[in-house]
Amino acid sequence: MAGTIFWLLIVASGFLFIWGLINKSWKLLLMSGMAVTLPSLYFLGAENEFRLLALVPLLPFGLSYFLGKMRKESR
Repeated sequence: MAGTIFWLLIVASGFLFIWGLINKSWKLLLMSGMAVTLPSLYFLGAENEFRLLALVPLLPFGLSYFLGKMRKESR
């Protein structure tokens, strides 16, 4: 059951990330980052290079920040 939730969060995050990029929606990118945060914390306990996968949520969070900032400046 836990493995199913793990992969469901990863797939949902990927779907939200692609959908957010297509629509240029900072909210979808933010939800993508939140969905991938929990699975990436699992890799934080690794003793090798897999620990770097904990940095994956920074990509959607960073893009969400910049898209939100660009949208606010264009108003």
